Amino acid sequence: MKLVNSAATALVAASLAFAGPALAKVTKVGGAAMYDTKTIAQNAPNAPNLTTLVAAVKAAGLVETLAGPGPFTVFAPTNAAFEKLPAGTVDTLVKPENKAQLTKILTYHVVSGDYSSKELMMGAKKKGGLKLTTVEGEPLTVKMSKGKLVVVDAKGGMSMVQTKDVDQKNGVVHVVNSVLMP
Repeated sequence: MKLVNSAATALVAASLAFAGPALAKVTKVGGAAMYDTKTIAQNAPNAPNLTTLVAAVKAAGLVETLAGPGPFTVFAPTNAAFEKLPAGTVDTLVKPENKAQLTKILTYHVVSGDYSSKELMMGAKKKGGLKLTTVEGEPLTVKMSKGKLVVVDAKGGMSMVQTKDVDQKNGVVHVVNSVLMP
């Protein structure tokens, strides 16, 4: 009986070792799987609702940065968020002569560190909310509104977190419904 149990234990252990990558945490964004074993730069292009963001990141030359070790917390605006901007804004921003302005806007959506929604909610419940300094250098404030996490930009614009805790190899992504402006 010990031999059968040992063989069964060895078989289960070997199966788990082989299945390791398959056991990665997977979160869906826009219907696409985001794997916590891949970087932000590897996962984001697979999400059909983040194509505008991905194109902007490429135009700004930030793909390599988002493939780096991090950790980063990214508040990722959806295509619909970019569509809320005045007509022609995105087309203008992705032009080479506007790279600096595009980079400023995109890095305003990134915070150094790995902030889970639980950490953001705890800070958001404090008086005045949770103040975070972006990679761009200006602050964002995370607050609670009607039980939802909301990110407030420097101009008072609000963006609601739609999909939270999309864990990545080099940080976490929270998908938001508006573009934040420094």
